[in-house]
Parts: sequence; structure tokens; C-alpha cells
Amino acid sequence: MKEDYSWAWIEAQVAETVEVWKACAHGSLPELPRYTAKEQSGREKAYDQGLKEAERAVRGAQGSPAERRLARERITALFPRFAAGALGLGAEPVALLTDSFLPVGAELAQWTRSFDPEMSMEDTIQAARNAWIACGMQALVGQPMKLTPSILAYSLLYPYSDNYLDQPELSVAEKIEFSERFRQRLRGERQPARSRREASVWTMVRLIEEEFPRQRYPQVFESLLAIHQAQEESIAQLRQSTDRCLSGEEILRISCAKGGSSVLADACLVQPWLTPEQSRFSFEWGVLLQLGDDLQDVAEDLKRGSLTLFTLAVREGRPLDGLVRQLLHFSERVAEMMENLQFGSPALKELMRTSWRLLILMAAADAQPFFSREFLAELEPCSGFRFNFLRKRKEKLAGRQVIYAPLFDAFLEDASGKQETAPLPMVLREPWLAMSQQQSKDSASRAAARRSESEAGIRADQLQPVP
Repeated sequence: MKEDYSWAWIEAQVAETVEVWKACAHGSLPELPRYTAKEQSGREKAYDQGLKEAERAVRGAQGSPAERRLARERITALFPRFAAGALGLGAEPVALLTDSFLPVGAELAQWTRSFDPEMSMEDTIQAARNAWIACGMQALVGQPMKLTPSILAYSLLYPYSDNYLDQPELSVAEKIEFSERFRQRLRGERQPARSRREASVWTMVRLIEEEFPRQRYPQVFESLLAIHQAQEESIAQLRQSTDRCLSGEEILRISCAKGGSSVLADACLVQPWLTPEQSRFSFEWGVLLQLGDDLQDVAEDLKRGSLTLFTLAVREGRPLDGLVRQLLHFSERVAEMMENLQFGSPALKELMRTSWRLLILMAAADAQPFFSREFLAELEPCSGFRFNFLRKRKEKLAGRQVIYAPLFDAFLEDASGKQETAPLPMVLREPWLAMSQQQSKDSASRAAARRSESEAGIRADQLQPVP
């Protein structure tokens, strides 16, 4: 029986997920790997050693094409040792990262640089994260991992649409107008783009249409309309919170709809005809990632007034202890569903399970003021690194983004040292996207100038020793 991904289907999944979430409320942590202080110290030393070696390699990415190629090779060779020593990953998970996930990210970044030279490194990495989710889903339905036009397009819709709608300086009217026009385009209506952003979004939708014709694959566009409606309801309902405080269950429903429909769309773009088990797993996987991101962003969300389960608890004076226990139990529940899927190697499933745990543990380490001391003492042995170590290294890396930018550029070059130019889609030749083509050329010139200025400043930094 073919699934119908109408909004009624989404609401039914939300209701089921809410009950699953409630059942994950426990007074103790799930059974997780635990680490002694000596094991944590060993991983921290391996982490710092890898970071120092990476920074030495990065400084070679400023020079000639041959030097940049050597820097890429050094980083590539370093990663397996880092993953084994610092993260404790075995040979098979490391091979999945180096041979499957990382090449997909590089290909996406190359295409993005050709299409939109002004897209930031941060937004490109965000798009790559979604592409990695889709590639994980490919393996879990028995397909080889690769970047398809639709996965590329859907991944880029995040920085082009969601991030735009999240901007606080935009008026409600502007957000509603853009959202309405975007919904019309997802329904198949053709309309001229009014801005470069709209032209980019329209292009992404057309890439999906070319791979999945609407009449043959209606469920693909049902899933895209579902995530769009979830985003709209999230904005509308959270805006109402200025007049009344939403309950925890209302906020949970919003989060479930947004997160679940997001990864459901990934799954549909991988395999339009999903089994009920695959549909259910993808939905709960999306909820898990949404809640993990909300935990990760709790401090920032508090500053900008966003309502999530975690900011609500902080506002009410409750520690986040219970919510994180619940989230870890929910993560184990999703992992069990994944184990029951027919496809996907044991190494892939273990890598994904580990990545979900790390997301939660690292977010907790960064949000220590919102937890009780007793809970942090209980949780910290479940992390391969001490929490203070994780927080300090995050701060250190955040202050060095400018140093790593040239390495990001170096990985966008091919083996000969020349900039890779991924082929642009045929849709760019359509008259109604002519504005995007011309502005893309202008953007390339501006972006190249900015990179030159940035690299000039970074070269001066090379005189400083690596701590």
C-alpha cells in the first residue's frame, strides 16, 4: 500500500510520536557506553594532537596549487588516525566517512560554489549535513550513497528558505508573502522570480521536478508541501507566543511536525515509494535531529526569544536533566527502529547511533549552566571527553574559523589544483531565471574579492605559532 503524505498523515505521525516521546520519560539514563577518566584523557590528547597536525596542514593551504594539494592530502591522511584515536571509531565506520560521506559533502560544496559563489561556508556545511542524512537513508533502503540532483536541491533549500524565514529583522508580512509564493511554486505553479533568492529557490524546485515528474511521483511533492506547512505553522504558532505561552505539548507537536516532515522529504527523494516502516523511521529520525538541534541552540534561542521544549524549561526554572534523559531514551528507540530495517551495514548503523549520542552529549556539554551538578556528574562518564574540554575546544575552534576557510576552498579544487566547476543544470537557461545567471556572475566576482582579502589577513596570521 502506497503511503499518502497529506497533512492528515503528518498529524497522525505527530500524535504517535508524542506518545512515544512520553513513554521515553525515565528517571535514569539508558544503557550507554561509559568511559573512565583515563580513557577520556587519552581521547583528549588524541584530539589535541590531531588538531595541531590539522592546523599545520591548513597553513599550507594558502600557497601554490601544489601546496594546497599537499594540504588536502595531509588532512585526508590525518582523519583516520583522528577518528580512531579521538572518536574511537573502527576501520569500517572510518571508511564510510572518508569514502562516502565526505566526498558527497565536497561534491555539494563544489556545485554550490559554481551556482552561488556568495553562499557562506556555514550555509554550505548546513546543506551538506542534510545531504549526509539523505545519503544515510540511501544506504538504509539498499541504494549506493551518492549526491543526486534532488538531494542537492533539497539540501540547498534550507539555507535559501528556512534561514531566510528565521531572520528576525524581516517583517511578518515579508515572511508570509515569500512563504505563500514558495508554496505556490511547490504546487507546480510557474511564476517569475522577484529576487535572486526566489530565483535560486525556483531552480532547486525545478531540479527536483526534472528527476521526479509530478504526475508519476506525487508523494515527493506531498512531502515537500508537508515540510513547508510545518515551517509555516511553526512561524505562525511561535509568533502567537507573544500573546500567550504555548504549552509543552503544543511546542512538542510543532517540533515533531517540522523535524519529522523534514527527514521524510529526504527519504522520499531517495526512494519515493517507501514502506510504512521506512516512512515511520524517517519521521522519528527527523524528530530526533530536530530536538537535538533545539538542545544545541538553547542559549541562542533564549536570546532571540524562540520557544522550544528546552527554552520553555529554562524559562520555567526547570533544569534540563529530565528532557535530556528523555531525549537519550528516544534516541535509543530510533536506533532500534533502524536496526529492524532490512538494509544498511552494521558499521553504518553503529556510526549513525554514535553520531546521535554525540550530538546530545556535546550539546549538553555546551549548555552546562542549565543542568544540575548531580546530573552532569552522572552524564559526563557517558562522553568520551570531559565536558569542560568539549566546551573549551568549541570556543577555540569558533575563534579560528578564518584560519580554516582556505582549507575549505582547497577541498573544492580537483586533484590537478584547478577549481572544480560542477555542471550547472539546464534550468538555468530558462528566461525566467536570467536574473539569477547575471547576478551569479556578479556574485562570483564579489566573492573572489572577499576571499582574496580574507586570505591576505590569514597569511599575516601565519607568523603566529600554533598553541
